[in-house]
Amino acid sequence: MKISSAEVINDLIERTEANLRSARELNKRSAHELNHRPAPDSWSPLECIEHLNYYGDYYVPEIEARIDSSPHPAEETFKSGFLGNYFAKSMLPKENLKKMKTLKASNPLGKKLSKEVIDHFIKHQQKLLELLKKAKGVSLTRTKTGISISKYLKLRLGDTFRVVVYHNQRHLLQARRAMENVATPATDA
Repeated sequence: MKISSAEVINDLIERTEANLRSARELNKRSAHELNHRPAPDSWSPLECIEHLNYYGDYYVPEIEARIDSSPHPAEETFKSGFLGNYFAKSMLPKENLKKMKTLKASNPLGKKLSKEVIDHFIKHQQKLLELLKKAKGVSLTRTKTGISISKYLKLRLGDTFRVVVYHNQRHLLQARRAMENVATPATDA
């Protein structure tokens, strides 16, 4: 896939801004609603966000370090790598999403979580926006990043951004779906 570098960054900025708005909307909900699981083996909205935080804790510093140390100037066109494009497309939210197996280390099922999880995620999104703007000055194709699942593989910076942002979208959608059938607790008057 070849696309204008500016187009890639602008699309990812828009998606990240939407992810930030979604997180802020979720943050308005009660802890009861945010801890609701639609099924015993499904994630609550907070578990969805905590899963994203595991990845944000790895990718935000990794992306920043690679941008800061990149000797490669920006270019007009971003050329996605085969593996990076595959990973990015597999993360895009779409109809009839296939369930993916989650690594045990990034599976938050059953953790006691508070709304601080959302605050942490919001900080990641704000930093991602900064990094996307900063990335306009480096090559999205020639700058490489490590990935969380293997120390031997590297992805192109543009692909890493796409994977992270699409993954965030995917699980924010899952979090919103988990909220759909939440019964709010009765309050005493």
